[in-house]
Amino acid sequence: MATRVPPEEFRARLAEIRGRLSEAEADAAVWFGSTSIEYLTGFYHIQTERPVCLAVTSDRVAITVPRLELERVEPNPRIDAVYHYFDYPGGKPIETAVEMLRELDVDRVAADSDGAPGVMGYEGPALSEFLEVDTQEWISRMRWEKTDAEVDLVRESAKWANLGHRYLAEYTEVGAHPATVSQRASMDASRAMLDTLGERYAVRVRGSGPVHAGYISGEETALPHGHTPNERLSRGDVLITGASANVDGYHSELERTMFVGDYTDEDEHYFELMLEAQTIAIEALSPGVSVEYVDRQVWEYFEEQGVTELAQHHVGHNIGMEGHEPPYLDRGWSERYEGSATELAPGQIYTIEPGLYTDDAGYRHSDTIAITESGTEWLTYYPRDLESNVIDG
Repeated sequence: MATRVPPEEFRARLAEIRGRLSEAEADAAVWFGSTSIEYLTGFYHIQTERPVCLAVTSDRVAITVPRLELERVEPNPRIDAVYHYFDYPGGKPIETAVEMLRELDVDRVAADSDGAPGVMGYEGPALSEFLEVDTQEWISRMRWEKTDAEVDLVRESAKWANLGHRYLAEYTEVGAHPATVSQRASMDASRAMLDTLGERYAVRVRGSGPVHAGYISGEETALPHGHTPNERLSRGDVLITGASANVDGYHSELERTMFVGDYTDEDEHYFELMLEAQTIAIEALSPGVSVEYVDRQVWEYFEEQGVTELAQHHVGHNIGMEGHEPPYLDRGWSERYEGSATELAPGQIYTIEPGLYTDDAGYRHSDTIAITESGTEWLTYYPRDLESNVIDG
């Protein structure tokens, strides 16, 4: 049962970065992005108007943080030196980071961006005002393929997502409010996860639980990113569910199209088209297959069925520390990448979620599938067939 990123993962990641750094014309690699900083060190923080800057040299790891993060970062065994400024805008985040880099004898950096991102009103100077800066996307690319340990964490997430989804189905009934059903399912699944894991649970949330399970209903399902309506459930309502769990920063995705008590012939028609499209996509997955090929297979099926006007997005995306990660199962992928970067590879984990959206309702399943050396592994496993997704109203 994997619940934490093991220490050897961080050692391997830092070794990979130092190998890339040795081939670059830079003295240090620098990151401002919170996910990349967590990926390299395990230090998790919420990215706000207060920048955090991580630097890796051939033999040192140093970080600049706002004062309020000091006690959280100092115990981190992978960080050798911690610098801090008081706050923003009163403090000088970039100037403090430059001081850190100067003390590391750094004149040229390979950075994820030329300064901190403009989050929550932050406006600061570019790093290139003080140092020579080249940009790099090393960690973003490293995260495409997950290690066995990372796949284990997503697999664990899928297990708890499945429990949360089962609570959703159990608590759903005519007259219930979708928001309170979602809250109850999330709470009970989180309680079960916390009780089961105990001290093995790695804290990654503030106030809420590690499992989220919920849904949108009615006409909101016609919008791929619809909101939970302030409307109690009625018999015949269409639901699009979503469930996931945070396991030391890693996530899965489980979604189902469900019906409250009854469904129409039109519902059944579009449900079965969606289900076949998802099956086509999953059967197309294999190491070495083009990312674009998977999306084209689904699009050609939609063309055959005459429903392309009801499709609003590509087949799916990679997933791991963030809900959406590259590569994307998209017919335009090769416009940016070429060669092996356009092919599915072992360790990549995809959500497979082709959808159809009418004027009245949407129809979409999503399953999390890992690419293996020999094929695929389903990480989510809630039933996909129609009858299993009809809730007794």
